Amino acid sequence: MASGDRLGRAGEQGIVFTPSLRDAAIGVGLAFVAGFVDAAAFIALTGLFTAHVTGNFVLIGAELVSTSTGVLAKLLALPTFILAVALTRLIALALERRGTSPLRPLLALEAAVLIAFANFGAALSPLGSPDGARAIGIGMLGVAAMGIQNGIGRLVIGHLAATTVMTVNVTQAVIDITDHLCGTKLGAQAGARLRRTLSAVLAFAAGALAGAFGVAALSFWCVLVPALVLIGLLAVPDPTPPR
Repeated sequence: MASGDRLGRAGEQGIVFTPSLRDAAIGVGLAFVAGFVDAAAFIALTGLFTAHVTGNFVLIGAELVSTSTGVLAKLLALPTFILAVALTRLIALALERRGTSPLRPLLALEAAVLIAFANFGAALSPLGSPDGARAIGIGMLGVAAMGIQNGIGRLVIGHLAATTVMTVNVTQAVIDITDHLCGTKLGAQAGARLRRTLSAVLAFAAGALAGAFGVAALSFWCVLVPALVLIGLLAVPDPTPPR
């Protein structure tokens, strides 16, 4: 690996971040956030998926057949998710027209929504019925935060591996690894892609484990952890152009 791809180097300007390092930090950080929030919310909100809508579609069908509770929140998750993505797009367009990169403002917005999710969830607990107003309101904050992150993934960091849904990442990683085991030499682009997908999968898994243990120990307050991760990503500097 070239020296420019290392974590950083000491110099007169301190640590120098390259594009690959910045991308790695953002990709891993966001995957951890999504795994954490999805696991914590799933446990705290009776099976509500916040990071993606596919699982909610499956659970809606299952709950309608089994007549269990929580179906209303899952029905409302889709329009909430759509509105969050649309808002993310509008904000990104407005910032781009002003010549401003939308990444940091959108990360800050997601962090703010997660902080609200943690605070309102803790303040209103116990939430009571999964179909009650408190549980649904808190759940939609989590869905909105992950809708923003999904929007960021498509609008701003589309060149990175997906950070919210791991199916595509796992599929691509298995394909690349299989090709390698069959004797196909992975080029530089495929090797970089494999590193991105594997790091996202591992970060998401670590986040899911942390979220599960976190909500068991700290209830909704644990969601401040992914919010702090997002705030930390705001401090990741832009790549320093080579001199």
